[in-house]
Amino acid sequence: MTALASVATKIRSKNAGPFWLTVDIFLGSSEVYEQVSTALESDVVAAAFGVPPQALKRFDIASLNVVKFSFPRPVVQGTRLDRDMHGASFVNLLADFEV
Repeated sequence: MTALASVATKIRSKNAGPFWLTVDIFLGSSEVYEQVSTALESDVVAAAFGVPPQALKRFDIASLNVVKFSFPRPVVQGTRLDRDMHGASFVNLLADFEV
């Protein structure tokens, strides 16, 4: 097994508006895409992000070799309790996943 960060071309997390976050996993080939797409189970990813599985939206985009997850922010962007206004730190929750 290998860490996701070592096989992905790029992993990024970002805002998808004030209420949602998105994590994009860019994979360099269709072989790596198939490996990662199969290995990443949505319920495990949802648990890593601390959201219920039914709140996680998953997009497997084979033509681009991309797996994308969108989910509700833990708090509304820019509020007093928001510790990551841009959503950039959520990438760290997936980087060490074994695929």
